[in-house]
Amino acid sequence: MKTWSIQKTIGDKETIEDIISTLLANRGLLKKKDQELFLHPKDPKTCKPIDVGIDPTLFKKAVKRIEEAIEKKESIVVYTDYDADGITAGAIMWEALHGLGANIMPYVPHRVEEGYGLSEKGIDAVEKEFHPTLIITVDHGISAASQVAYAKSLGIDVVVTDHHLKPDVLPDCPIVHTTDLCGAGVSWFVVKELFNNQQRRTKDEELTDLLSLAAIGTIADMVPLVGANRSIAKFGLEALCTTKRVGLLAILKDAGASQDQISSYVVSHMITPRLNALGRLEHALVALRLLCTKNNVRAEELATKLGLTNKERQKMTLDSSNHAKNEVIKIHGKIVSKKILLIAHESYNQGIIGLVAGKLVEEYYLPSIVLSKGEELSKASARSIQGFNIVEAIRSFQELLVDVGGHPLAAGFTIETKNIPLLQEKLEAYAEMHITEAMLHKPLMIDVEMPLSSATEKLWENIRGFEPFGLGNYEPVFVTREVSIVEVRQIGADGKHLKLKIQQRTRNQELRTIDAVAFSMGNLYNSLKPDQQIAIAYTIDMNEWNGRRNLQLKIRDILL
Repeated sequence: MKTWSIQKTIGDKETIEDIISTLLANRGLLKKKDQELFLHPKDPKTCKPIDVGIDPTLFKKAVKRIEEAIEKKESIVVYTDYDADGITAGAIMWEALHGLGANIMPYVPHRVEEGYGLSEKGIDAVEKEFHPTLIITVDHGISAASQVAYAKSLGIDVVVTDHHLKPDVLPDCPIVHTTDLCGAGVSWFVVKELFNNQQRRTKDEELTDLLSLAAIGTIADMVPLVGANRSIAKFGLEALCTTKRVGLLAILKDAGASQDQISSYVVSHMITPRLNALGRLEHALVALRLLCTKNNVRAEELATKLGLTNKERQKMTLDSSNHAKNEVIKIHGKIVSKKILLIAHESYNQGIIGLVAGKLVEEYYLPSIVLSKGEELSKASARSIQGFNIVEAIRSFQELLVDVGGHPLAAGFTIETKNIPLLQEKLEAYAEMHITEAMLHKPLMIDVEMPLSSATEKLWENIRGFEPFGLGNYEPVFVTREVSIVEVRQIGADGKHLKLKIQQRTRNQELRTIDAVAFSMGNLYNSLKPDQQIAIAYTIDMNEWNGRRNLQLKIRDILL
């Protein structure tokens, strides 16, 4: 059940300017200067480290160590994470330093065999293969104090570039850190400084090209798209629309996406899943190679591999999600009385348990934990609901865990399999105490309640200035009540979605009719009929097909 939270109601006398002013105010943008900066973000190439929360002194120390390694032709390894943010961060760092003449190689850890971040096993592998004197971490490392010490004991210096929360004990090495950006954003800022110091003639072109990768990492890692992140995403998406990077073009072709219509949706739903799929099921180094290759044939081959792996990931996620939902019904019945779900099974692949947990949250709107069950140790991934800090809840029982990490809405941990029942018992009691009934109703933030006549192409055009949409800058949502159904039909596989034609009389008694699509609401088909009046929450979209375009509404919720 969704709870509508409507911020303002207007009548049909209000202008588009009034609606846009309301949308800006809803985003906390009250001053003209702030509104202008939001609608016209500044080029991230003009931002300084201090503007994004990076300590300038530590930043210079890190950059100096990297420059020294480039100049002396030291063996450098950029050590990445295996998700889309880590892969794009690694591609930015490797490609830029390679272009500056560095002797540098990328290293991507294996999710199952080495786990997240810098590890002694990974350091040993790097030492054996590349004999580096410098490791640069991207998208991790801030919590790796002991691992950095281990690397130094082998004669390897480390420069950490990261955006995760600082622990109490920091690594003893040069650090570039901010929580304002994603890992790829931090990596891009380091590269920008290196290019500035080298005074490269083509630095603007190179930085713009690398900004396309930073935008992917920014959108993929779901950092708030405000401030510098908004600038990186907006300018990076523009760069994506004109990129000649053959790897990205091959991904878009495999996904069936048009380059001139790239948006945050295309990045988050088509590019990101493909980059993530390799790290989930195989080895993410292939994704990094794809982003950096200059060979068209190689790009096509690797993009096809990413696409096929992503399809396999989709099937595995669907099968495991259905299995997990059946387990919920088997354990709890059709109505779940508990305030948290914990499902464990030996068939779940470690690479997709986070996605399965997310599906359970979608289905039940309860914090959900899914475990890949092993004989002695089990790996878990958790997803939460607004207001419930899942990592804090799990850390309350740290004595039962091998390790734990994460954020308020997403976490992961390792546990001895024998301790799973006890942890479940404790978490259920904790959730009962800390989750209120109000928190169990999924909120739908609505900007404006307005008549159907206000949903026009001109309003849609004005809303384009709010893009790119994402966390911290959601797409404007509207509500209109007392709209009449003209026709309704099921579309898509198994009638999963709905296509509607709706109408409403204006103040002048004219009929306004418009098309609407309701994804994943096919179950409501038998409850809807012509001439019935409903209330709808929706976003405004432009449907383009075969050279024709028409305004349509994307329905987010329906009240009968």
